[in-house]
Amino acid sequence: MLSRLYSLARPALFTIAPETAHGLTLSALKSGLLPKCRTVSDPALEVTLWDRRFPNPVGLAAGFDKNAEALGPLFSLGFGHVEAGTVTPRAQEGNPKPRIFRCPSAEAVINRMGFPNVGATVFKANLERALGQKPRPNGVIGINIGMNKNQKDPEKDYCALIRALGPMADYLAVNVSSPNTPGLRRLQGRERLMPLLQAIFEERRKSCGTMPPPLLVKLAPDLDEEQQHDIASVVLEAGVDGLILTNTSLDRPEGLPDRFASQAGGLSGAPIRDMSLRVLRNIYAMTSGKIPMIGVGGISTGEDAYARIRAGASLVQLYTSFVYRGPFTARLICEELLACLKRDGFSNVREAIGADHR
Repeated sequence: MLSRLYSLARPALFTIAPETAHGLTLSALKSGLLPKCRTVSDPALEVTLWDRRFPNPVGLAAGFDKNAEALGPLFSLGFGHVEAGTVTPRAQEGNPKPRIFRCPSAEAVINRMGFPNVGATVFKANLERALGQKPRPNGVIGINIGMNKNQKDPEKDYCALIRALGPMADYLAVNVSSPNTPGLRRLQGRERLMPLLQAIFEERRKSCGTMPPPLLVKLAPDLDEEQQHDIASVVLEAGVDGLILTNTSLDRPEGLPDRFASQAGGLSGAPIRDMSLRVLRNIYAMTSGKIPMIGVGGISTGEDAYARIRAGASLVQLYTSFVYRGPFTARLICEELLACLKRDGFSNVREAIGADHR
């Protein structure tokens, strides 16, 4: 019923420019105008990773709440974790507008945002307010960190963010895969990634005490198999705690309208579903399942989430389907995921992780 109501309202909502609609949604969340939904509470959905309890495996990907403004209200929509950011040390405007483009017929979005955010100081204050709520939101808060556009020494920005925000994070996600910051994706190669990770781990050791947050790396879907093998060996050697697979894509699959496909930026949503799933499946096999993974990219149903879990994901995230299916998407996916687990004889999510590799 909730999904049906949103689908009826969506044409009117989509007359609003995407970035304006996003801002209005955040404002509605913060002001309490969006209704809370009945969350799906079932032990079969609980996942424990890195000594953190996730009430369910469905999270909201980075990019929606860039400035950690609406964490409490977002958890009230049924997400098991929310990844805030991407945050950079200094505030920046990002790329010129317009920079977000919808394609409803393909349930896709192209964005070339370029990490617009308020910077680490304001982000930290927002996060402190969220963590100070009583009771604290029931879920895990990740922080996605990136570098400023004009930074020539990426290690400085990532390490500065770990010093400022690391002690407050349930986990940290190192974003080296957005296509909208010049030079960022070059950090995914061994010769750049290993030194970066070594610097980040050393800063985490110095800044985050005896209980440091797990460190995850977010990767692109546009990696060929040689690049995937190279990255798999690097993250194993470096001791990365987890991977987020995947970010948006520079690919333009056949069938997208020309006017939409010609826009520069990262493609997300249904058209990258198979590509993202393939990268996750490959890297899980290449790492022998030793590194926990979060599956992202084109997830809009419980079946989509279940496919990622069977391919090796311990958790999943969504964003674009939040636009197309509405504010109660997390709850709907949890309900559908429970049905998938029951159908295949799994008593909980944990039993299904990596099932396709066994």
